[in-house]
Amino acid sequence: MRFLWRTDEPLWLKTALWPLTAASWAYAVAASLRSPAVFRAPVPAISVGNVVAGGAGKTPVTLEIAGRLLERGRKTALLSRGYGRRGRGDLEVTAATPTDEAGDEPALLKKRLPEALVLVGPRRALLAARAVSQGAEVLVLDDGLQHLSLARDLDVVVMDASNPLGNGRRLPRGPLRERPSTAFRRAGKRGLLWLTRCDLPRDGRTDALVADAREAGLRGPVESAYATAAAIGKESAFLFAGIARPTSFEALVRSAGASVVGSRWFPDHHRYSSAGLTALRHAAATQGATRLLTTEKDLMRIPASEREAPPSIEAVPIDLRILSGEDALVSALDFALGARA
Repeated sequence: MRFLWRTDEPLWLKTALWPLTAASWAYAVAASLRSPAVFRAPVPAISVGNVVAGGAGKTPVTLEIAGRLLERGRKTALLSRGYGRRGRGDLEVTAATPTDEAGDEPALLKKRLPEALVLVGPRRALLAARAVSQGAEVLVLDDGLQHLSLARDLDVVVMDASNPLGNGRRLPRGPLRERPSTAFRRAGKRGLLWLTRCDLPRDGRTDALVADAREAGLRGPVESAYATAAAIGKESAFLFAGIARPTSFEALVRSAGASVVGSRWFPDHHRYSSAGLTALRHAAATQGATRLLTTEKDLMRIPASEREAPPSIEAVPIDLRILSGEDALVSALDFALGARA
C-alpha cells in the first residue's frame, strides 16, 4: 500500500480513499478509549516502538539496545507479539523454533542475539512475569509503544527522519497508529527520540517533530543510519522483500555497490511459497541476475532447502551506525536501569 507513504496525494487518490478516511476516524475513537489495567514488572522495562505501522526501522534499534544491555552484563529478555506467526499461545523462541511459530522478527532477534531470552505472546504483561521468573534482569518490548498494559521505565520512539509520518493520516487511511504529540506526552521524561535513515534527505516535518519531542521532555534525538554489515559484491542482483518500505532497502543495496537489474516487492511479513520462489527465480534469470538478494527478516521466512537452487537467495545483513546522540542514549539507558535501583 504505497499510498500510505505518499506526501503528495492527487485529488483522485484522496477521493478513491474516502472510505478509508472514514474508517480511520473510527480507529482513532477506538484507540482513544483504551484504558487497560497496568502491570509493573519488578525489573526495568524498556519499550522500542514507533507511531507508524512499519517502516521506521525499529528492529535494528531493538537489536542495538538489547545488545548494549547484554554488554553491560544484564540478563535481557525480548518480549514480542510475534506478528504474523501461526501460533497464538506464549512461546520461548530458541534457535530450533520454526519461523512460522515464532514470527520473523522474534526469530531474527534470537539469531542475532542468541544469549537473550526471546518470548512471544499476545499479552506482554504475562510475558514479563514469565521472563522475570526465568531470571531476566531487564525487559525490552519490541514494538511496544502502544502496548499500555505493561509499565515502562524508558520509551524509545523510533522515527524515520526521511519520511516520519507518511501521508500523515491515521490507520487504515495512513500509517499512523497515533499522533506523535500523543506518544510524546505519554513518554515525557522517560522517553528517548531515535531518528533512523539520517543519511538520506531530511523530511521537512522532522525538525518540528524533534522540537515537539524535546518540549514534551524526551531525550535525544539519537541519529542513526543503516549500512551493510559485510561486502555484498557487484554481481548482478534481483531484489525482493516483504517489508513496509522496500525502496529504502533498494537504495541501501545500490549504495553498497551491487548491480541491481530488477526487483519485486510484497506486503509486509509476506509468506513465500515454493511456486512463488520459482517465479522469482524465473524473473531474476530473465533479467540476467546471478543471485537474489533480500532482507534478513525475509530470509527467516524462507526454508533453507529453498535458498540454494540457482540463482541462490541471500540476505543482506544490515548494521546500525549511530551518527550523533550517543550521550543521550547512554543517559537514557542509565536512567532506565537506575529507576528500580
